[in-house]
Amino acid sequence: MSEAIVSVFSDHVCQLGEGPSYDPATDTLFWFDIVNSQLLEKRLSGGATTVHELGRMASAIAVIDEKRQLIATETGLYVRDVATGKLTLHTPVEADNPVTRSNDSRVHPCGALWMGTMGKKEEKGAGSIYWFFKGELRRLFSDITVSNSICFSQDGKIAYYTDTSTGLLMRVACDPATGLPAGEPKVFVDHRSAKGYIDGSVLDRDGILWNAVWGGSVIEAYGPDGKLVRTVAMPVTQPSCPAFVGAKADRLAVTSAWSGKDEKQRLLDLQGGMTFLLDIPVNGRFEPRVLIA
Repeated sequence: MSEAIVSVFSDHVCQLGEGPSYDPATDTLFWFDIVNSQLLEKRLSGGATTVHELGRMASAIAVIDEKRQLIATETGLYVRDVATGKLTLHTPVEADNPVTRSNDSRVHPCGALWMGTMGKKEEKGAGSIYWFFKGELRRLFSDITVSNSICFSQDGKIAYYTDTSTGLLMRVACDPATGLPAGEPKVFVDHRSAKGYIDGSVLDRDGILWNAVWGGSVIEAYGPDGKLVRTVAMPVTQPSCPAFVGAKADRLAVTSAWSGKDEKQRLLDLQGGMTFLLDIPVNGRFEPRVLIA
């Protein structure tokens, strides 16, 4: 098995780097510094990292069309005009609850969005996971402390998610036409006895789930049977979320964070908060476009 080459993609330090999403049409990676209310973007081919001040906590982005994006924020789903950066509220989500914010989210192959929420201070059970499709919003799972690892099989028949606080990565059958759960969730990976915590994940064309292990300094890859098939060492202790990038979606970008560390701990984790590229052979795929109406 070839060795993974890990390099710094962006040295912009995020307190809580999260939600990376690659747009192949523009060769651009977008990601967030959640707690500092920033959207960041950088072309894979190089150049500077552009920082957009959002004025609200946000955590995930999806492409609607060439001119618009959908952003998950602490008060709901906003449409972002790509040219101007203007945000327009589309669907409120927990807008009347100041305790919570958005967290991990991803688009199902049919165009539905699964969006997770959580307490801003990780309040126990304060969050939920929602389904949003063509303007309709439904709560799928409640009593979630830290929503994470939302991703889907290529055929749309399986969804994965976790409440990071449980140490259990869940798998549930899905209706490929709507992205709604079609059965009861079952444990896919029990991570409770391993180092670190299950954070963001992506699923490749081969059914391999690539997970960022917060506090574990690694990316772990699990086969369709839930067995660990590969571990990639990271130069930071808190990798947070991967995304497939490149013209063939055959590499991984990974965000990270220094959140929760004191000054002494940060000195031992100097690259914490930077965003990385993993040159590692992956059979990735691009994020579907989200259908808002």
